[in-house]
Amino acid sequence: MQITMGMDSSGPTLLVCASDGEKTWSLHHTGIKQEQFLLPLVEKLLGKGGAELKDVKKIFIVRGPGRFTGIRISLTFASMLQSLNKTEVCGATLFEILRRQVEASRAFAGWKKENPSGVLAVVLHAFREEYFLQFFDGKNEGPVWLSKEQLLERLAQRQEPLYCAGTDKEGVSLVELLGDAYRLAPMADSHVRPQTLLEMAAHPAYKKDALEPLYLKPARFELGR
Repeated sequence: MQITMGMDSSGPTLLVCASDGEKTWSLHHTGIKQEQFLLPLVEKLLGKGGAELKDVKKIFIVRGPGRFTGIRISLTFASMLQSLNKTEVCGATLFEILRRQVEASRAFAGWKKENPSGVLAVVLHAFREEYFLQFFDGKNEGPVWLSKEQLLERLAQRQEPLYCAGTDKEGVSLVELLGDAYRLAPMADSHVRPQTLLEMAAHPAYKKDALEPLYLKPARFELGR
């Protein structure tokens, strides 16, 4: 049996999913100390498909940003499978994952048709009144960690229409943060979907730097930029 797994431990909810090429199944668990319930959750997940760890031939992980410890959990688990099981490891950032979901949606396609010069912005809550931000405008600029004030300023500085995806504190909509100033992606496109992880695992491009975490620097280090 050949199993492809997906895992996201970057936030407070641990998501694991798997596919045998025909069927897909997933589980999630919310709580602290994810390292304590990771293996039991994975075993339960694989058991649903009659599989074992040795059957995992490929794993796709979320490289960040997010909780330092959470990101390390996925990286360590994937490294272990790679070493012991010769499992192929793929990975991407939350920004890349949400971008894929949004750009495949009808909502974004319709908006883009009306706003050809429009730009996708992924906004994610980081810590307290701070946020992660990345624009997908073809300039290949990396993501940043900003204060709330800096975030709103950077968004306001853009001349193009913006389509914003992502979540605020506790994984809720960005509507209270951004209001109606920008088009907001549906919540279904702003949370990581198991199927997306498994689909991305099939692309060789995500093998590069798969075990390189994306932590970013807190907003206080961005002030002098």
